[in-house]
Amino acid sequence: MNYEKVTQEIVLGDNPRIKILDTQIDVINSLQTVELVEKYIQTKTPLHLMGVNADKLNEAQRNEQMKRIINSCGVINADGASVIWASRFLKKPLPERVAGIDLMESLVVRSAQKGYRIYLLGARQEVVEKTASNLQMKNSNLIIAGVHNGYFQETDWPDISEKLRKANPDIVFVGITSPVKENLIEYLQAEGHKAVFMGVGGSFDVISGKIPRAPLWMQKAGLEWLFRVMQEPRRLFRRYFAGNFIFVVSILTERFRKRKKYL
Repeated sequence: MNYEKVTQEIVLGDNPRIKILDTQIDVINSLQTVELVEKYIQTKTPLHLMGVNADKLNEAQRNEQMKRIINSCGVINADGASVIWASRFLKKPLPERVAGIDLMESLVVRSAQKGYRIYLLGARQEVVEKTASNLQMKNSNLIIAGVHNGYFQETDWPDISEKLRKANPDIVFVGITSPVKENLIEYLQAEGHKAVFMGVGGSFDVISGKIPRAPLWMQKAGLEWLFRVMQEPRRLFRRYFAGNFIFVVSILTERFRKRKKYL
């Protein structure tokens, strides 16, 4: 699928970028990201806010469509300890990991403070409803424009688009799997929606209380991925262990090629 955007995104901040495996990543931290996103909201400029980890960069190596989508995003964060490691190894260090769930919660707090409207799209209906309830309890002034589960087909996309148009959110948090998530966001932007769209992976499951998040010490040690594997070994073992091996080999190859180029 290839949904051409009607309106080209405008990068409103003066944030520098680096390239890892031919994929662009912004050299900005979490607070800078929130400030930049708010500029998009205030100017009604459409934004696909992307977080990339090793798995996403591996996918971009296999899938030119995914690479195109990532590189066309207005904001691209490093959402993975392995990406931070790779940036340092390649001598172009990124400031910090911008974890998707932490960024989502920061944007929710800012939305409650400023009156921005949020929409939750994804997961099972009971999970997304519980996510909305928990966010509302923590942020009493939060305006939740609507919620919708993630169980729908591509033929339902026009209906999703119409519901979003009526809800008129400033930020849409999308908790469905890739690459459907990225293609759906492209479609909705092509339909003229000017919201900030952010993919949030399994954040709804954590915020709703369905699954626990890694202990703080594991988060700080860059081992949150290991905690997830321990929770769902059958589903995630191959993705993380085989995927991380492929990622490391790709990074070593990029470093070797760069070194050979200057010899």
